[in-house]
Amino acid sequence: MNITALALQSKLTSDLQPFHLQVLDESAAHAGHAGSDGSGQGTHFRVRIGAKAFDGLSRVAKHRLVYDSLQQFTDQGMHALAIEIVDATA
Repeated sequence: MNITALALQSKLTSDLQPFHLQVLDESAAHAGHAGSDGSGQGTHFRVRIGAKAFDGLSRVAKHRLVYDSLQQFTDQGMHALAIEIVDATA
């Protein structure tokens, strides 16, 4: 599978130019759960992101931008993605 936090971070940086970005691979915490491939990595991620591209958008629209950016990873087997939007003031 070979999906990494660094790969997600690179794609999001390229697509959305965030002012804040943190990508965490939480796969190990989901070992044995649905979507886990047994490797402990590359299946469950948390993204904390803030970007000018989000200005004026609804929460759903912001999340959609993130999902659209990372679609290739979903297609490759990423099972879960938790998204936390960070405001510019945070």
